[in-house]
Amino acid sequence: MKSTVMKSIVIKEPNTLLIEERAIPEPAENQVRIKVQLAGICGSDSHIYRGHNPFAKYPRIIGHEFFGVIDKVGDGVNSKRIGERVSIDPVLSCGHCYPCSIGKPNVCETLEVLGVHTDGGFAEYVAVPADNAYPIPDTITDECAVTVEPYSIAANVTSHVHPTKEDVALVYGAGTIGLTCAQVLKGVYQVKTLIVVDRVAERLARATACGADIVIDNSQIPLPEQLKALNIRPTVVLDAACHPSILQEAILIASPAARVSIMGFSSEVSSVTQQSITSKEIALFSSRLNAKKFPEVIDWIATHKIDPTKILTHKFVFTDAQDAISTFEKDQKTCCKILLTF
Repeated sequence: MKSTVMKSIVIKEPNTLLIEERAIPEPAENQVRIKVQLAGICGSDSHIYRGHNPFAKYPRIIGHEFFGVIDKVGDGVNSKRIGERVSIDPVLSCGHCYPCSIGKPNVCETLEVLGVHTDGGFAEYVAVPADNAYPIPDTITDECAVTVEPYSIAANVTSHVHPTKEDVALVYGAGTIGLTCAQVLKGVYQVKTLIVVDRVAERLARATACGADIVIDNSQIPLPEQLKALNIRPTVVLDAACHPSILQEAILIASPAARVSIMGFSSEVSSVTQQSITSKEIALFSSRLNAKKFPEVIDWIATHKIDPTKILTHKFVFTDAQDAISTFEKDQKTCCKILLTF
């Protein structure tokens, strides 16, 4: 007799992680059920675990980066989809509010994100809207398929700044998102010069492997001084480190007519002068999640424009999730993207 229960990773409350048995979900109308095979740990999973995510509701099955196989479909979904290998877009939107009507479901007025506002993919099974389950071609490995979501973040932020082959692009931060942005800037848009800034030598080495032409350690000498010595003024600046102090510096170092984009969620005040922006007519953007970027990311992986294997560093069995998150939090030198196996 087939089991009716599954194991799932539940944050009961901040700092309390349990491997809990839940009923295996049944797909509702226009939903598919995924038998999860791999999932990726993101900084936001750690933030929910530690109680630092303002959007999270508890208790919560976390996880918004996951890949698996469709094993059941609800009414309204073609049964031929059973057996499909799929990556899941965690953005749940209404489809009819103003942001949705202009192609920005990632800031839907009633936005929900799997693993944050509602239960996510760190479970043996999960039911999701069929339209959020994107087929993965056989040429893409399971390990690469699970990275589509983090690369979709890079796809979204880079789409705002419209990089070209003439651009000198600078990325703050050589964590997962910084490295995905680096690969997209170099592999997809082929920017003229790519600079990545971080304070950890091992991360900078990984940035070089991901296409950076110049890496800069700003732990001792301020970044503006180093760029001035190199006579470099970036035309595109992406903040993947997400610290509120970066915005003013990014505007300071940017070339006239540059494009700057931020992704951070800090509630701290960032001190910025209008003059520093307007005098150079800098275009300032922000980016959240992804606006239906999964198809293009899947194409980028399939055509080898980006290489997810360069960010994969660790793998844990999902029941060891607590150790996996601890490794993610403490090991900045060797850890980038951690996968959980189900």
